[in-house]
Amino acid sequence: MKSKVPKKFNFEPGQKIADKYIIIKKLGSGWEGEVYKAEETSSRISLALKFFYPKRNPKNKVANQYARRLHKLSESPVSINYYTQELIEVNGHNITCFVYEYADGAILSHFLKRQPGGRLGIMQGLLLLHSLAKGIEGVHFLNEYHGDLHSDNIIIKRKGLSFEFKLLDMYNWGDAKRLNKAEDILNLIRLFYEAIGGKKHYAKHPKEVKEICMGLRSNLILKKFRTASMLRQHIENIEWQSETRL
Repeated sequence: MKSKVPKKFNFEPGQKIADKYIIIKKLGSGWEGEVYKAEETSSRISLALKFFYPKRNPKNKVANQYARRLHKLSESPVSINYYTQELIEVNGHNITCFVYEYADGAILSHFLKRQPGGRLGIMQGLLLLHSLAKGIEGVHFLNEYHGDLHSDNIIIKRKGLSFEFKLLDMYNWGDAKRLNKAEDILNLIRLFYEAIGGKKHYAKHPKEVKEICMGLRSNLILKKFRTASMLRQHIENIEWQSETRL
């Protein structure tokens, strides 16, 4: 007899899945499901497994759309490389599991918590924003968008003066409309605002920062940054006042 359809999975480290994979740790969760680092039992290769919540994936439509979307974004360096999908039995229910690239790095929210004071300095924050804007610019160029950018679905690692990152949970579906891309831009700036300390520190930031954040007023942000390209270019061409302290 089947148990209730699982609303959460909460697999434990060491747990074996379908005699093929061993759970290493949970990486995160979102609207669609949960993501884990795992090892393939035969090869010991590290992989990522995403388990879709059944109620969020009726008739496997969401998973199939997601697979097609990841395939479309395969040329983007910020997209996770998709391998295959499998049906995994959990408590008597068939659950769709995606098998894809394990992206080395840290979840952005975890990375920020480890920084002094739980935040980045202004220059580091701008380098992060520039990397994110450049990556999203490429996604938009492919006429796609993310739709749910936040610090729990971005995996980052430092590389030289910049950051490399991968996107998790490509939340929405269909070709990107202007409104969809605008939401990504607003979320990029919100991420920057939060990464450098949020409301608590905003008043003390220099005008160069406030000219980007605009007090998080959507109308002002989108009037100035109509595209991710414009945001990236603005960061690259900031003219700092000599007295600005970073």
